[in-house]
Amino acid sequence: MPIPYVIERHGREERAMDIYSRLLKDRIIILGSGINDTVSNSIVAQLLFLQFDDGESDIHMYINSPGGSITSGMAIYDTMQ
Repeated sequence: MPIPYVIERHGREERAMDIYSRLLKDRIIILGSGINDTVSNSIVAQLLFLQFDDGESDIHMYINSPGGSITSGMAIYDTMQ
């Protein structure tokens, strides 16, 4: 399935971005697949980016995952602590 794009308008400027990047701007992370090393690395990187960007604001995470690698899931869990 292709990744949907959204268009942001600021005055006369328009900018197209994928939906996941747009949600990340609002401090929302989506985990919508099985958890493996690649997915875990991506989620951890997003969590760290948002934490260093603004350590006071909440990060919202939505999970729709069938499960996966225990060690990869623990890496995400440890980063969330």
